Amino acid sequence: MKIGNIDLGEKPLFLAPMEDVTDPSFRYLCKHFGADVVYTEFVASEGLIRECKKSVKKLELFEFERPAAIQLYGHQVESMVEAAKMAEESNPDFIDLNFGCPVKKIATRGAGAGMLKNIPLMLEMTEAIVKAVKIPVTVKTRLGWDDNSKIIVDLAEQLQDTGIQALAIHGRTREQMYKGQADWTLIGEVKNNSRMKIPIIGNGDITGPESAKLAFDKYGVDAVMIGRATVGRPWIFKEIKDYLQTGQMMNPLTLKEKVELAKLHLQKSVEWKGEPRGIFEIRRHLSNYFKALPHFKETRMKLVTSLDVNELVQTLDSITEKYGDMDETGQTGDYSYFRY
Repeated sequence: MKIGNIDLGEKPLFLAPMEDVTDPSFRYLCKHFGADVVYTEFVASEGLIRECKKSVKKLELFEFERPAAIQLYGHQVESMVEAAKMAEESNPDFIDLNFGCPVKKIATRGAGAGMLKNIPLMLEMTEAIVKAVKIPVTVKTRLGWDDNSKIIVDLAEQLQDTGIQALAIHGRTREQMYKGQADWTLIGEVKNNSRMKIPIIGNGDITGPESAKLAFDKYGVDAVMIGRATVGRPWIFKEIKDYLQTGQMMNPLTLKEKVELAKLHLQKSVEWKGEPRGIFEIRRHLSNYFKALPHFKETRMKLVTSLDVNELVQTLDSITEKYGDMDETGQTGDYSYFRY
């Protein structure tokens, strides 16, 4: 699979762009475990052209994470074009346009999935951005606004005609948000449309090796994109790759390995964002690493309330002291995943 001249090999795995999740510290871990492509968090075009500090900061990319994309959203053509030019200066491998975010404050303003209610504007914006920048442009969208407007098969052809070089499709409508089951039949229909020449990336309900294999084998997509299942589980990329290559499940991480991973994640978050922001923004990850542990409430509260790095490290170390160092199979680990 290629995006422009970027060769991603066969059956690449993409980390979905997620606000307050896919920051550099999390991208670092996902790349280590085999993510082939990563995306920034959503970058608001209006915030970027006004040089809002938070928006500009999101453009920061590092060599270790390439190939990497900056994802933009907005509802005005001129602002999105200007933002795309600014994003290009940060030297991403490609720019992605967010036409899929279902969050009310974004979609009801006409941005994100709100673009699905104004297809002429979506196409005008996409074509203008493709012409304005020299790097590849891609799009991420949904099946349609609601069950009565699942327009993705025709829309995919129209988007291809604007000059985009890949299309990611989340198998839900905007009305569904993240509820119900993703419908991959329409994603497969887009991929198997003989008029489609660009790569199709499938997204939605990829929760592990089996669902990823099904997406490739049954629906024929060129790549799969994984979102919510990565939170608290960045090693999912290695799980999937091992399964696709060998047909065998990866040995589960031990509790000690998860503790070391959480400590590394904390370290990277603080390195890039400083204190206390680096601590605030890693809290959801810290608790998710250990969500399966019983009687964890007291420890979880420490992880999501402390603002002291040393105290957090001590709390993480106490987890193996309390629970031991076994995985769910009762085996200890060799720590090979942590040779950074």
